[in-house]
Amino acid sequence: MHKEENLNNLKPGLYCVATPIGNLGDITFRALETLKCSDLILCEDTRVSKKLLEKFKINKKLVSNHKFNEKKNLETIVELLESKKIISLISDAGTPAISDPGRILINECIKKKINVYPVPGPSAVSTAVSISGFSDKYFFCGFLPEKKSELINLFELISKLNCSIVFFISPKKIKKNIENIKKYFLGRNILICRETTKYYEEYLRTDIKNLSNIKISTKGEITVVISEDNNLKSRLKELEESDKKIIKNLIKKMSIKDIVKKINIDKKIQKKLIYNYCINLKNEI
Repeated sequence: MHKEENLNNLKPGLYCVATPIGNLGDITFRALETLKCSDLILCEDTRVSKKLLEKFKINKKLVSNHKFNEKKNLETIVELLESKKIISLISDAGTPAISDPGRILINECIKKKINVYPVPGPSAVSTAVSISGFSDKYFFCGFLPEKKSELINLFELISKLNCSIVFFISPKKIKKNIENIKKYFLGRNILICRETTKYYEEYLRTDIKNLSNIKISTKGEITVVISEDNNLKSRLKELEESDKKIIKNLIKKMSIKDIVKKINIDKKIQKKLIYNYCINLKNEI
């Protein structure tokens, strides 16, 4: 092993190694070399990672390190790293610590001044954005919240961003949230990537208003990319006559605060514009 270390010039420390998101052919030469030279490999599920190592004839010790035990493992792993060991961190698929375990360990390494090295490679996020045709400026949400209230709050916040929006979601959950997606992202386009790089990979493209019409398989994993909103800036600058009419109808029935909230959610218009128009209407009455 020492001979391999010298050949590859690997320094002691933690190596965050990206692994394929589906197609094993996407593994990099450097990733393989790093794994071969590791004293220990941390992974989410040993059964999944074992298949990868067996494919490339890598015989190294695998240690389960997932969201339920990463805090428990922390002290032991840090001690090994402080004793100048080479440890690799991998996830079941893609780049570690991106919506996967690893951040706790990485932050502890930073705190203890232990070297952390990236070994870049496959990522479901950049892969999806690269074929979307949308803006390369994007906001990544990770996995969407389970609670409806938290999901709505997130959608309300990110719908005001004029960039591509990327998130992970299950096929069943996207079907349940079609109406919410239409409500907050109407006027944009969407790309649904299912089973990326795998045999049954599928890429569905449509505009948000027609999202209900497409058929989404209930199997596999999904990465969603929603396009930037080219009309957002114009909507934020001024109220349309239709919006003014709605506000006039509401001004005698609701408080300004409630009107601002309602119009902002429904139309994604800047709150200050709605508020100022309401104040002007109140002064005219």
